[in-house]
Amino acid sequence: MSTRYQPPLAVHFVWHPSDNDLVDPILEDVSTHLSRNVDRPFSRNLNIPLFLYSSNSPAIVPSDFPQELAAQNVLFVFTSINTRGHDSWNDYIQSLPCTGSLRAVPVALSHEGLGHGEEGCLKSLNFIRAYEWPNESMPQYAILAMAHEIYRHGFVEIKEGDKGKSSSIKIFLSHAKSGDTGRLHAEAIKAFIDNTNISHFFDATGISPGFKFDDEIIKHIKESTVVAICSDAYSSRYWCQREILSAKELHRPMIAVDCLEDYEDRIFPAGSNVPCVHVTPASPFSESDILRVLSATILETIRHHYALKSLAHYQARGWISNDCALVSRPPEIRQLLALKAEGIIKKICYPEPPIYSEEADWHRQLEIDTFTPLWSKSEDLSLSGLRVGISISDVPSDGFIENHLPTSQSTRLAQDLARHLLARSATLIYGGDLRKDGFTEFILDEAGSLKSRLNTDEIHVENHLAWPIYKANREMTAWRSNYRAVMETVEIDIPDDIASDVDKENFLPPSTPQNKYYWSRCLTEMRLKSIDSSHARICAGGKLFGYNGKMPGVLEEILIAIDKKKPIYLLGAFGGIVGEVCKALRGEPYPDKLAEAWQITHNAGYVDLQAIARAHGMHAQYEQDKTVFTGIDIPTLSENAGLDEKTYFRLMETPFMDECIHLIMLGLKKLTSQLAKNARKDE
Repeated sequence: MSTRYQPPLAVHFVWHPSDNDLVDPILEDVSTHLSRNVDRPFSRNLNIPLFLYSSNSPAIVPSDFPQELAAQNVLFVFTSINTRGHDSWNDYIQSLPCTGSLRAVPVALSHEGLGHGEEGCLKSLNFIRAYEWPNESMPQYAILAMAHEIYRHGFVEIKEGDKGKSSSIKIFLSHAKSGDTGRLHAEAIKAFIDNTNISHFFDATGISPGFKFDDEIIKHIKESTVVAICSDAYSSRYWCQREILSAKELHRPMIAVDCLEDYEDRIFPAGSNVPCVHVTPASPFSESDILRVLSATILETIRHHYALKSLAHYQARGWISNDCALVSRPPEIRQLLALKAEGIIKKICYPEPPIYSEEADWHRQLEIDTFTPLWSKSEDLSLSGLRVGISISDVPSDGFIENHLPTSQSTRLAQDLARHLLARSATLIYGGDLRKDGFTEFILDEAGSLKSRLNTDEIHVENHLAWPIYKANREMTAWRSNYRAVMETVEIDIPDDIASDVDKENFLPPSTPQNKYYWSRCLTEMRLKSIDSSHARICAGGKLFGYNGKMPGVLEEILIAIDKKKPIYLLGAFGGIVGEVCKALRGEPYPDKLAEAWQITHNAGYVDLQAIARAHGMHAQYEQDKTVFTGIDIPTLSENAGLDEKTYFRLMETPFMDECIHLIMLGLKKLTSQLAKNARKDE
């Protein structure tokens, strides 16, 4: 097994803060296609690790340089009059470590940005000229140009002197000859490629006359991404079906283009299980539609290669067994029948996320085990009875400046963790108002699916609420009633020491220092009860300021879990409070953000809250907390979590979600086994 987790590809972005207006729309659109959409967490989008490098001030450069974190690293450097005009930025870009697996791709936002090609790491490199992109089509051109470079540098062996088509994506335009729509659309796509600089991205192959399905066509399909232009006549044509079957048998990336004019009496089954783009059947084929088709083609090509390389890496690390086949899509019946006929392999691993069990029922009927790297049917009950608290929240929008991860990464992490915990029948415990979190609807829908799959009335999501949050308004009551079947709400009573000071029946806003003190006491009580009722806690991110308790909420939860000797999993690479705590645990200089002085400076009215709390002996004691974090016994902390010390340190530093989830599940399964063993002893 390799010593370190290393995904096949990571993408890095460097830009000047004065270029935010130009870069932000490009990054938003490109990252939407390169990362799993938080609004569609079960989509089969790419999930490539992304890292961001910029700053808050025009004269200040990023705090560090991009690193070779993956097997291949593509570094997009946005250059402009701003990067060229500031000496500090000019020097920073000149000094970028563009060697080994870190390959730079300069993107000129203005003509002046080309000047970086005269010296340093960008010398003599060809620039993407973003300033030449049409304004109305800028997102599509950005995706095409940047995805092409990701494909070339991530999956093609580029030799010295290679240019253009030697590293371009080959596409096979499959269409029906009868009727005009398919033929005209195929001709329009090929003409568009041939007559623009996109010819550097694609090498399009047209369909030969359909008199014979010969070796030449097989050869073209074998090295191409197939674009099936699904007109009304497409699925019923023999040669079109043969092309689709060949693409599937050869395990090629493929997309479908839906351009139905009226009606299709039977969509060819083998043409499913692939991305589908809907375009207008009318001619002429618009440039916008052509760009959407080409974007989908290049992204699916990248997804296919990235998936296979990722699975191969997981296999090399021992995450999945060596006696299984690796495929880039959920298995299809022809694949399984072929494997069964060979009688050699009875296991198939496909990329995350897993399909629902109902869709996979027929896999088991064929006696073939299908699974993803992080989940298999055999694990349905592997965490049954385990109660796991999740403390994950977003970091500030500019948090990437230090940890280099997109802000939405915390939501993706929470979604993936919730899915894997619920899929293994763990009970998920969350403290706070779930309505405000981006993964709320997702986990509750997942809990409903779990109840249906296991045919049980057990509740697998608990939402622990402190007073006065559960008295907030009618909206809260209505929301809770909608999810009563899958979520149990646990209302934590007011602590005894303030119970006589407040009106228990009415909501109390945190609008004064005294009210904030009441809130802090109630939040502490909720966290104590919630953590006491759980077996383990997972923490990532966490607000550094803008909270309503006596200290940052995730910080208090970490301290309570440590005090109660609860297994705790700390994911430091995602920044926020957990990132600061992990710095302290690793023996780095103690973070200022964990000190009272920093908290007072960054939280209006905090000094008044502390004064009231101190008078009651309920204040945050940051010096005492420092003693806890600097004196903690890491071997004991890791052993409690079911991990060895080296693995626990890796959990605190890895920015890769798949690795985080794998390590957490390893620890939780050991914890579940130990709890079961202890229960048997007590019987």
